[in-house]
Amino acid sequence: MSNIFPKSANKLPLQIIIFLFVFGGIATAGVTYYMTPKYTRVGYAPVQPVPFSHALHAGQLGMDCRYCHTGVDKGPASVVPTAQTCMNCHNQVKTDSPLLAVVRKSYETGEPVPWVKIHQVPDYAFFNHSAHVNRGVSCVECHGKVNEMEVVAHEQPLSMGFCLDCHRNPELRVREPGDVFNLDSQTIAQKSGVEAGKKFIHDWNIKPPQSCSGCHR
Repeated sequence: MSNIFPKSANKLPLQIIIFLFVFGGIATAGVTYYMTPKYTRVGYAPVQPVPFSHALHAGQLGMDCRYCHTGVDKGPASVVPTAQTCMNCHNQVKTDSPLLAVVRKSYETGEPVPWVKIHQVPDYAFFNHSAHVNRGVSCVECHGKVNEMEVVAHEQPLSMGFCLDCHRNPELRVREPGDVFNLDSQTIAQKSGVEAGKKFIHDWNIKPPQSCSGCHR
């Protein structure tokens, strides 16, 4: 009785195993690269309902971040400004600008401006803004030179690796307290050297957590 399958079929199981192994490796590498925040988030700059220029407000006019993003130095969240905050100035400046129609409607109706969220910390990660800015970490470290952005973009990946790089070497990222909200300032290490940064870390008893429980609670 002749064989139903040719002898070459004996190699088929091994070939299938090799194919699955190679395919699995390629798929894993692809997902690892293309689904990381560095790839999926960096550069994200959505169109907002109101064309707000940080380059004008924070840069040219020198407005302090805390005027609009209240609570950033007092609690975990950095809030998005309400229409009332905008109208504190715009009830006198550009009162009839069509670009501010959404803000005026929000102010009159109480409905929030539908801002599109740019920076999003995952639900499984804990981040406290005040713990960082009150220990010398400037907005620039995570958000970039916002005072030069016409349209705010996602500047840093804000991934676990990004956070750990800072937690492991905080002396390279900290600023003098008075420089935290000066987006053109330099870090202590840039101004006075790494040893000065290390001294600041020691004197202020800064000990960023590196264990899982530090950020995953």
